[in-house]
Amino acid sequence: MRKITIIGAGQGGLQLGIGLLSRGYDVTLVSNRTAEQISQGRVMSSQSMYDMAVGYERDLDLAFWDDACPPISGVHFRVGGSDGVTPIDWRSPMRAPGQSVDQRIKMPAWMAEFERRGGHLVIADAGVPDLERYAADADLVIVASGKGAVGALFERDAERSQFDAPLRTVSLTYVHGMKPREDFTALNISVNPGIGEYVNFPSLTHTGACDIINLECIPGGPMDCWQEVDSPEAHFKLAVKLIREFFPWEADRCTDLRLTDALGTLAGRITPTVRRPVGKLPSGAVVLGMADALVLNDPITGQGSNNASKCAALYMEAIVQHGDEAFDEAWMQATFEAYWDYAKWVTRFTNTHLLPPPPQVLKIFGACGENPALAARVANAFDDPRSLAPWYYDAAEADRFIDSFAVAA
Repeated sequence: MRKITIIGAGQGGLQLGIGLLSRGYDVTLVSNRTAEQISQGRVMSSQSMYDMAVGYERDLDLAFWDDACPPISGVHFRVGGSDGVTPIDWRSPMRAPGQSVDQRIKMPAWMAEFERRGGHLVIADAGVPDLERYAADADLVIVASGKGAVGALFERDAERSQFDAPLRTVSLTYVHGMKPREDFTALNISVNPGIGEYVNFPSLTHTGACDIINLECIPGGPMDCWQEVDSPEAHFKLAVKLIREFFPWEADRCTDLRLTDALGTLAGRITPTVRRPVGKLPSGAVVLGMADALVLNDPITGQGSNNASKCAALYMEAIVQHGDEAFDEAWMQATFEAYWDYAKWVTRFTNTHLLPPPPQVLKIFGACGENPALAARVANAFDDPRSLAPWYYDAAEADRFIDSFAVAA
């Protein structure tokens, strides 16, 4: 029986570990926090996930919250200013609903399931010396949590990393009391050009169904004032104030909000980064990174947990298909490149939305308001961003794409 050790108990590490158990591998998973610490801790992400990614969970009988989690049934996209006028305004259902389960619920449940299915769970803050020991004992070590000295093993890929600094200050607020939409539950995205973005969708947390508000604030702009926050209540009040001021069309749904809990807030900055996949230890042994440890995107398009799920599914199949061969550096590089063939489109999609929108994207969004079939194509791209190429990124292709829908109509 081949032995696999995974560092990190997030979406990617746990999904991969449980998947490998189902294929007969001996799997050890190392987490720097206990299930109880995760459950009782601060929110970690917004974790909106769509049909493909949730489907990989269902394949492993891990979608425990299908009946309890409110669905994300479509997309509503608006661009406007503080005067409340939204010259771009379109909406569309998705082919299949997505969902967002608070990782404080999901990860502890999956940790218990991992052990129930025969996995070895180790609670430790793994450093480079620990990786040396794991690499000597296992056939393969995968790093799914890239922080500190362990994260530094994976060199930044300058050619694939478009930015070298954060493009947004990100604020998460978990709330109860948001007024329901009148049509369908949605991933609500509003853009105030030059100021930032409002992103909202339904979720499930400890206290039941809720909503997550993600405010994406351009550094140095009028929304970038989270350094003033010194308490959960101050965070909440600032979020509501900014929504009223910069996204007034969303304010009516936010009149009766309250925090889900004192740890239901988060603020910080992320530098979008792509890293090289193979980490070399001082002994010469090699380890393989995965998901956010290698491809870290801003959450503006909500792709992080989707990437982790898809990376875990791809890695699992690559491991199984490799049979009894050695997991050498060449295999690690090839396995990541197979994942990058998908992830590069997520990175391009996300990075496009961190910069002022190019003319063809504005033209596409304007056309979405006139053509439901076109709007549906864009809405479903959150499930699979590969479907945006080439027309989302090229003016001539965008014109041809829009024209094709006009003929069909």
